[in-house]
Parts: sequence; C-alpha cells; structure tokens
Amino acid sequence: MKIEKLSDLFLHTLQDIYYAENHIVKALPKMIKASDSKQLAKAFTDHLEQTKEHVTRLQEVFSMLDHKPKAAKCPAIDGILEEAQELMSEIKDPDTKDAAMIAAAQAVEHYEITRYGTLVAWADLLGYGPASKLLGKTLKEEYGADSKLTKIAEAHLNAEAVA
Repeated sequence: MKIEKLSDLFLHTLQDIYYAENHIVKALPKMIKASDSKQLAKAFTDHLEQTKEHVTRLQEVFSMLDHKPKAAKCPAIDGILEEAQELMSEIKDPDTKDAAMIAAAQAVEHYEITRYGTLVAWADLLGYGPASKLLGKTLKEEYGADSKLTKIAEAHLNAEAVA
C-alpha cells in the first residue's frame, strides 16, 4: 500500500491492528489451555470474547470508510506472540508459566493500546467521528484488560511464581 497522506496511514494502521486482533483470537485459546490459574484462564476466556468483538468493530470501521476488511502483516504482534509461545513451551513450573503468560499478554495489550490510541487521534483529525467512537470503545477495553491482568499478577500469581 502506498502511503502518501494521513488517511492512507490511518488505513494501513487499521489493517495492521486487524491482522493483530485476528492473530490474538487464534493465540488466546492456547493461553487458556496452558493456564494453571482458573482466574487467569477466565480472564483470557473473557478477553477472547472481547477480542472477537474488536474484530467485528474493525470490520465496521472498514465499512464506514468504504473499504473491505483487509489485514496487513504485523511483524510486531507476530514477534510478541511468538515469544509468548516459546515461553509457554519452555517453562515447566505452572506458576512461573502463568506469570510469563500475564507478561506476554500485557505486551500484547500495550501494543494494542498504542495502535488504538493512535487510530482514535487520527480518526478525530480526519473527521471520522463514528469510527473514532468505535475505536475509542475498544481502546477503553484494552486498558481494562491490561488493568485486570495487573491485578491478577499483583494479587497472587507473581508471588506464587516466587514460592
């Protein structure tokens, strides 16, 4: 895709996060299965459903812009998810594995927060009000998911990994 102006960059970034969200939908079931903590597995299960909704919202944004949903390969999310998969296969201690999965999931959340934050700002500048609202809703949910993971880690999982 040739990027010449902000609207092109917006579309490219939208395609990037669309790729990321679809790959997260594929990765979360593995993380659910690998979770030792029921609380962590539930958090991942809840976020899987939320992520599926994020994909649907992105499809709506593409439609608002008169574009078909299209993914642009995202090496950043590929790297984060690959690292998470490696850790899950290498770490044998269940508590340490849970702590690693929380860290990996938060890396994903932080990536998504940066992308959605940027998209909201650009949508506002470009006059894409309805798209900004949808993207902003997802941004709030990504912050919420990150906060939930922090609470789980700090409440007990990190301490259990130390023991």
